[in-house]
Amino acid sequence: MGRRRESDRRRRRQEEESEELDERVVHIARTAKVIKGGRRFNFRALVVVGDNEGSVGVGVGKARQVPDAIRKGSARAKRNMKKVPLSGTTIPHEISVRYGAAKVLLRPASPGTGVIAGGGVRAVVEAAGIKDILTKSMGSANILNVVKATMKALDELKDPAAQAELRGVPLSRVQPFWMREEAHD
Repeated sequence: MGRRRESDRRRRRQEEESEELDERVVHIARTAKVIKGGRRFNFRALVVVGDNEGSVGVGVGKARQVPDAIRKGSARAKRNMKKVPLSGTTIPHEISVRYGAAKVLLRPASPGTGVIAGGGVRAVVEAAGIKDILTKSMGSANILNVVKATMKALDELKDPAAQAELRGVPLSRVQPFWMREEAHD
């Protein structure tokens, strides 16, 4: 009796969490394995999950059927969610990261700019809850590596408050210039 109630509670909690999360299927690839009777097809789904409030995760799911691949990718993305430091509606500083042959440049943007990004970068950035950002994807156009490079870049971002404390300077010195004016008023 006790186990059943516990599993019901756990299931309900997971359903509530999944309702809050923004889940995006970025890419579905079909792979083929040649076997004796012909070809065997599998699917790879690249899924991005975020709460639109600074947490985002990426997952890859592989299965014989597309829905199963998406479900697996979504579960992996939820497990790999990471917190992203934000400065208002943008990122705290510029960053350029390489993952494989894919290189991604992320730059903070002033309020009202919007998300200037393509494909995989846009999915990750929007799921993280970033509203204003300038991005450029260089090198390889392989969507899997572009998404992983974006995640790596967001993971390497530094919190402005922690950096100000570390350097011994006021917070307004390490924030983007459009946020400094608000601090003086």
